[in-house]
Amino acid sequence: MASKSKQEWNETTLQATLKRFPERQERFDFTSGDEIQRLYGPEDLAGFDYAEGLGYPGEFPFTRGVQPSMYRGRFWTMRQYAGFASAEESNRRYRYLLEQGQTGLSIAFDLPTQIGYDSDHPMAEGEVGKVGVPIDSLQDLEVLFEEIPLDKVSTSMTINATAPILLAMYIALAKKQGVPVEKLDGTIQNDILKEYIARGTYIFPPRPSLRLITDIFKYCSASVPRWNTISISGYHIREAGATAAQEVAFTLADGIAYVQAAVDAGLDVDAFAGRLSFFFASHNNLLEEVAKFRAARRLWARIMRDRFRAKDPRSWMLRFHTQTCGCTLTAQQPDNNVIRTAFQALAAVLGGTQSLHTNSRDEALALPSEESVQIALRTQQIIAYESGVAETVDPLAGSYFVESVTNSLEAQARQYIEKIDAKGGALPAIEQGFQQHEIQESSYRYQTDVETLKRTVVGVNRFVAPYPKLSGLLRIDPVEARKQRERVIALKRSRDNARVAAALKQLEATAKGSENTMPAFLECAEAYATLGEMCDVLRRAFGEQKEFVVF
Repeated sequence: MASKSKQEWNETTLQATLKRFPERQERFDFTSGDEIQRLYGPEDLAGFDYAEGLGYPGEFPFTRGVQPSMYRGRFWTMRQYAGFASAEESNRRYRYLLEQGQTGLSIAFDLPTQIGYDSDHPMAEGEVGKVGVPIDSLQDLEVLFEEIPLDKVSTSMTINATAPILLAMYIALAKKQGVPVEKLDGTIQNDILKEYIARGTYIFPPRPSLRLITDIFKYCSASVPRWNTISISGYHIREAGATAAQEVAFTLADGIAYVQAAVDAGLDVDAFAGRLSFFFASHNNLLEEVAKFRAARRLWARIMRDRFRAKDPRSWMLRFHTQTCGCTLTAQQPDNNVIRTAFQALAAVLGGTQSLHTNSRDEALALPSEESVQIALRTQQIIAYESGVAETVDPLAGSYFVESVTNSLEAQARQYIEKIDAKGGALPAIEQGFQQHEIQESSYRYQTDVETLKRTVVGVNRFVAPYPKLSGLLRIDPVEARKQRERVIALKRSRDNARVAAALKQLEATAKGSENTMPAFLECAEAYATLGEMCDVLRRAFGEQKEFVVF
């Protein structure tokens, strides 16, 4: 008997079944709004070239992974994003996480550190140590990494506007520890464009900010070769309300802008592209997220090979860190967040991530407690050691559904990139409010679906229960903020202020000129100039960015 086509099956077998068992009356769609079909089959991949579209793991176009062996060779780096109260308290948390089996550090900085103010500045009042660790100077970094040798850990720093300053402090600390800088392994986020799109922790106008980024590219390619000089972030774009397709498109469009800026500054693309990395969110729709990661890899490989003419296969690879989605965590029934995080982490692993942070169950209420952080880390370890999904590379490859959605997301993302190109690129599009407006529209649609019950959020709009009485939430002692302010004031009195003044003067001259700024930042860091002092110099040289107004 000849096999039925999907259309014949729908018209005969399915219709007969639906007379007895009607389908649920709710929406079946992706975050982008595309309808999820009832069934996927060979017809949905008609004309798809498996050799060109899939290839093998570790080979162009890297749909199936950037390494031939993937997790059979080594697991992804297990990071837990952490930082709070003070350098001392954060150091204790880092050492605790390393003892629990974490394999890389991920530093969260407080808001004043992110936007360039010292802890004793009036603008920092009430924010010191609240959402991350305060770092005012090299002195704080010395405390933060006490008993943690920098040649033994990979460190990720979520920092953008002040990225060159924190990197300079980290390099200065390595020198003090006697660690050769060429052995430093880690990442700075250093992605300022997404700050203008979705997050808001910018300081300077875009064009001088791009110069600081390309200065880091140049400096690290020559002096810190193992360092990932940027983590181009879709995470915050997704958190702001973007769809999966928008997350890929807007992130890669930013990546295109950074690569073009570096090429325009005279860098050979293959000299720096291999150290670019990316940062994505993992949302609730498990299979859409798997397809998203695969589509992003394939699209970036083609962009780098065909658009920028990169010749080194390492320049074609999209290596990425993933964080489970904070915006999906609920204050209602917070234990449900453990389950959400587990599925989101599984999607990241099935999608081939190189690094992963799992959010904690109590993050909708407070910074995570040690107990919650341990559960989040154990989630990764159970996926790695017990689930079996890491035993083979790209286990969902060939699925009619996954391959069809991968193709669709790639096509949607490419269309968005073409629209951004038509506006002159990522930065002009940001200045016109294009990405911001698209995200606002998607966010509104999603929230409307939740409020009208077209989309279920368990414990929020269905299966509701009384709020539990929670105990053990982490609370930041205000004494820590006072101690931090006192420490930076004491430092400013005790250091060699003549050396600091000379270093800051040189930084200002460099910023107003055209030389690479990283050596000047390093001299300031080694002199114990503070982050706020360096940012004040740059404010004078570059000016400050005002918020983009989107109509």
